[in-house]
Amino acid sequence: MGWRFVFSAVFLAVLVTGLVRGFLLDVYFIPSASMEPLLTEGDRVLVSKLADQGVQRGDVVVFDGRGSFDPIRDPRSLPEQVLAGAGQWLGLAGNDTTYVKRVIGVGGDRVACCSAGGSLTVNGTVLDEPYVHPDEAASTTRFDVVVPEGRLWLLGDHRSASMDSRSLLGSPGGGLVAEDRIIGRAFQLVWPLDRSGPIDRPSD
Repeated sequence: MGWRFVFSAVFLAVLVTGLVRGFLLDVYFIPSASMEPLLTEGDRVLVSKLADQGVQRGDVVVFDGRGSFDPIRDPRSLPEQVLAGAGQWLGLAGNDTTYVKRVIGVGGDRVACCSAGGSLTVNGTVLDEPYVHPDEAASTTRFDVVVPEGRLWLLGDHRSASMDSRSLLGSPGGGLVAEDRIIGRAFQLVWPLDRSGPIDRPSD
């Protein structure tokens, strides 16, 4: 009888955790330096999946890069995919097709680089970017893009270490990511504990 109770309690806990992580929030492992200084390799962040929050310029988002940053098909064998999925679910490993970047342009925006002062502009207005890695240019790649409705222009904060929308300018889709590929918004740094804290949204 005791084992049945333990089994039922464990099953229920796993079920509730799965539902929460599937529909409300999840933990994401940061696999690279592309979002420094805000996020460094090995950090863990909480990701909100609540659809009613929408996506705003300046948000830090986690997204499925298949079809834009990566091929749709996963070349790994089924056992490799299962092991990788377990590591990702436990927050111990990243995902080769999942990325974290900052939203710079949303549908209808014209995003360009660079102004006379070396800054990005959105709809002709210089973009204030206090989050960009210190001593780095806003971008060494020049671009002038009008973002279609339903798409996003995404960049890493550590511009010289980030593969992002700029990297795919000449490819099909031009580095633009569909909004329905967004998994959620990173809102809380939870690991390491000495740097834990909220990841603020833009105020406008």
